[in-house]
Amino acid sequence: MWKEKDEDEAYGKPVEYDPSFRGPIKNRSCTDVICCVLFLVFIAGYIVVGIVAWLYGDPRQVLYPRNSTGAYCGIGENEKKPYLYYFNIMSCIEATNIITVTSNGFQCPTAQVCVSSCPEKFWVVNPEQLYQTVEDVFNSSMIFCQPSVDPQMKVISSLQLEICPAFLLPSIPALGRCFPSDIKSVVLPDSNTLNTTNITQGIDGLLNTLNAREISIKIFEDVARSWYWILIALAISLVLSLLFLLLLRLMVGPLVLVLILGVLGVLAYGIYHCWMEYKTLRDKGAPTISQLGFTTNLAAYKNVQETWLVALIVVSVLEGILLLLLIFLRQRIRIAIALLEEASKAVGHMMSTMFYPLLTFVLLLICVAYWAMTALYLATSGQPRYGWWAPNSSDPGCQDVVINETCQPLVNFSSQLNFSIDKCPGLTCQFLGYSSSGLVQRTLFNLQIYGVLGLFWTINWVLALGQCVLAGAFASFYWAFNKPKDIPTWPLGAAFIRTLCYHTGSLAFGALILTLVQMVRVILEYLDHKLKGAQNPLTRCLMCCLKCCFWCLEKFIKFLNRNAYIMIAIYGKNFCVSAKNAFMLLMRNIVRVVVLDKVTDLLLFFGKLLVVAGVGVLSFFFFTGRIPALKEEFRSPNLNYYWLPIMITILGAYVIASGFFSTFSMCVDTLFLCFLEDQERNDGSPEKPYYMPKNLMKILGKKNKRPSGEKKKRKK
Repeated sequence: MWKEKDEDEAYGKPVEYDPSFRGPIKNRSCTDVICCVLFLVFIAGYIVVGIVAWLYGDPRQVLYPRNSTGAYCGIGENEKKPYLYYFNIMSCIEATNIITVTSNGFQCPTAQVCVSSCPEKFWVVNPEQLYQTVEDVFNSSMIFCQPSVDPQMKVISSLQLEICPAFLLPSIPALGRCFPSDIKSVVLPDSNTLNTTNITQGIDGLLNTLNAREISIKIFEDVARSWYWILIALAISLVLSLLFLLLLRLMVGPLVLVLILGVLGVLAYGIYHCWMEYKTLRDKGAPTISQLGFTTNLAAYKNVQETWLVALIVVSVLEGILLLLLIFLRQRIRIAIALLEEASKAVGHMMSTMFYPLLTFVLLLICVAYWAMTALYLATSGQPRYGWWAPNSSDPGCQDVVINETCQPLVNFSSQLNFSIDKCPGLTCQFLGYSSSGLVQRTLFNLQIYGVLGLFWTINWVLALGQCVLAGAFASFYWAFNKPKDIPTWPLGAAFIRTLCYHTGSLAFGALILTLVQMVRVILEYLDHKLKGAQNPLTRCLMCCLKCCFWCLEKFIKFLNRNAYIMIAIYGKNFCVSAKNAFMLLMRNIVRVVVLDKVTDLLLFFGKLLVVAGVGVLSFFFFTGRIPALKEEFRSPNLNYYWLPIMITILGAYVIASGFFSTFSMCVDTLFLCFLEDQERNDGSPEKPYYMPKNLMKILGKKNKRPSGEKKKRKK
């Protein structure tokens, strides 16, 4: 007796009847105030980090290239000179590898100038021109010289001082810089230090890495030509999503039955196919697994008898398990179908809930955009550093120069040196990078970590807000005894105000727990990436186990938080109490939870597949010109890459379908928890009537008893 009692109360006592309960509690108080204050303080700190980043950061470092003096190309005095030209881009390849140069912002040990356009053809200074003036030799090519060039100076002096380039290579602009486009067709100037093969391979690799700008231009052109057709396709996906939800309201039962029979049919065909393959190989005398042995060529196992025999056994077992589940859980499947029908009715009575994901999307966009801008400004904080550089530092006249020693590019060079600048040909004050000194720069890593934590926490809080608001709206539908008369006038707005005013702290608490787990997962991924080459098999196994465990933990916390937010929306209690009550309630009805979850997942997966596949196929036939146009205005545009608008359309359709169906999924989960509580707190008597719909009461064999006075009236 005591053992049975302990088992019954292992997951808490059933909910007791409360005569004052009529749906989501209106008279509630603030919950998890400490966490609310902590969250607000954190947000204030996050804003301070953004202000500091804005004050010290300079995103122009990323958006615009710099010349040798550190001036930006494309803005300010160089507004009409948007491209950066390297005097000797070969030095970039000779000095180091392409990846290093790219990561350093393409800063190379050569003079760099801002130009209005990149050179279109090859040109080189001839030996007989060395003692002529710059003006006579360069003519229109003087735009590639330093702005301080004297037109009357000798060419040889301009080359030694790196004021003008010794040669020009045909180039194309990419990422605001001029990169050689056809180096194989030109004859390079004589130099014993240049390896033409390595230079050619390096430039080709650099161009392949950057992918030039031709592809990006074509992509932009395709989007510009097809954007209105993409919007039409997205509008079609929106209509299809709404039609599917309407279809659920009208015939969710037959639809679920068709899906279940479809799964059974696929497994049955799998059994037939595996048997035919096994029979064919057996009759042909195909080799067995013992004859083949172990091989890394997985395709070889396709022609082995045992492969298809094992597949036949596995598929048959799955078919048998599914049939048994359908037989023994048919009652719970009917309950799940009835709840899905009720959810479609709830969405139909509150259509505004279908568009709430738009607000969530906007808030998420703000969170991501703020983090991205803050991270960009933080990464570009610091003052520019300049250092001395000479093309030949081993020259006797350059012995007194300390290469990379700090210098000022806008101050006269002679005043900064203890000797005449003429002794060291080509000596320049070159831009090196950005200083890492200063309070902001020293704490840059910590501020970036703070920003990542802020990104995760704010995103999880926005998602929690959406779940709690929708739960409050749908709970008010379920606990309306006479539907739709008792449904509040504006349930979504009332739920939003209640959640924001009273439960910001509870949402922040749940979001923080999830954020900490996600941060651990990010750290594990970072360590795995950094230590991948140095890990032994034991370490790799341990890392894999840790990643798997924290992935499972994140999934469980998301599930628990989701149901905790539903309980918060209904009862207005703090996060821990709500999470405990939700968990206990679900564990007391674990079989129903699993059945409803899987039936809902199957249904929504089919809905997403229907919407995305339908829009994707329609887009494919349209953008490839396979649909004949009735008029010229309806003809598909001429595109460089027809797959681009198709991929954009498919991605957009998936996002739209996920938004609509996430609302429906939240509705199902909310009504399910309300249904479980309804069963526990009420018994169908006039004092404790059931709030569940009549079809659910019919499935469960229950009904609401009429008051005795009403029975007498009916008899009369």
